[in-house]
Amino acid sequence: MASSTPTRIETAPPVSKSGRSTGRAGDKIFSGLSKGSGILLLVIMASIAAFLTYRASIALSKNEGNFLTTFDWNASARPPVFGIAVLLFGTVVSSIIAMVIAVPIAVGIALFISHYAPRKLAAPLAYVVDLLAAVPSIIYGIWGALFLVPQLNGLNLWLDQYLGWTYVFDKTQVGVARSLFTVGVLLAIMILPIVTSVSREVFLQVPRMNEEAALALGATRWEVIRLSVLPFGRSGVISASMLGLGRALGETMAVATVLSPSFLISGHILDPGGGTFAQNIAAKFDEANEFGRDALIASGLVLFLLTLLVNGAARLIIARRKDFSGANA
Repeated sequence: MASSTPTRIETAPPVSKSGRSTGRAGDKIFSGLSKGSGILLLVIMASIAAFLTYRASIALSKNEGNFLTTFDWNASARPPVFGIAVLLFGTVVSSIIAMVIAVPIAVGIALFISHYAPRKLAAPLAYVVDLLAAVPSIIYGIWGALFLVPQLNGLNLWLDQYLGWTYVFDKTQVGVARSLFTVGVLLAIMILPIVTSVSREVFLQVPRMNEEAALALGATRWEVIRLSVLPFGRSGVISASMLGLGRALGETMAVATVLSPSFLISGHILDPGGGTFAQNIAAKFDEANEFGRDALIASGLVLFLLTLLVNGAARLIIARRKDFSGANA
């Protein structure tokens, strides 16, 4: 009786006229290029870190103030006194405001485009969102200074009237809305397209069978999104949020155009004043001497490390939630 086991047919890799295996050679070339690209990226990052560390050490060795707690920035004085307390506070606060505003709205827009909007509306809307991500920072800055700042005066008064008891929204100074809150709103508008685009692409990758199975069990559209789409795309949303946070932390021209800088720390986010790392570097780099530029590079090193810590924390969060994010689906 003949066996019913199918015969396995093995195919040899393609061979060139010279008798060499072209398939394996291509794999080796591709593998070498991939490894080389990864090594090159690490070398570039290490070079940047070494340059920043070297120039920062020159400035810190002559600094008469505490670099972490000093409020002043007077690197041109004799002796020089400068610190990053105000800059660190302003950078973190404005970025948090931007994330709180932008991420929920971006996820909602991404869900609308991917699961609610008709196809004829979804494609143009997605195109417009992607187009907003390409707008230069200086355009956002000019728009923020000429339009957003005057329009936020009324909102600031409303927040002060009804939420002033929270201390955070208590407006204690009279003036235009050139505050950390305004910077946070502008940064939220700037990172909104990035978070939306990445989140939308992640939501579109949800296996169709998962959604159809939930619908077959009688789930509503919102229940399908809550039980199938959001768990699958959670890691993608976190990654998109970290990309947006990276831009918010390092944004320069838009912040420099909108913010009224001052080296004071205040918990009243509606009051004018404050500063960020990128804004301070852009504002003082041209007028600084060689030592002053080393001091600015020292603040840039802190921003570099802060960005690495944020990205590392995001990777840890994604790794811990990998089993629930749909990455293995």
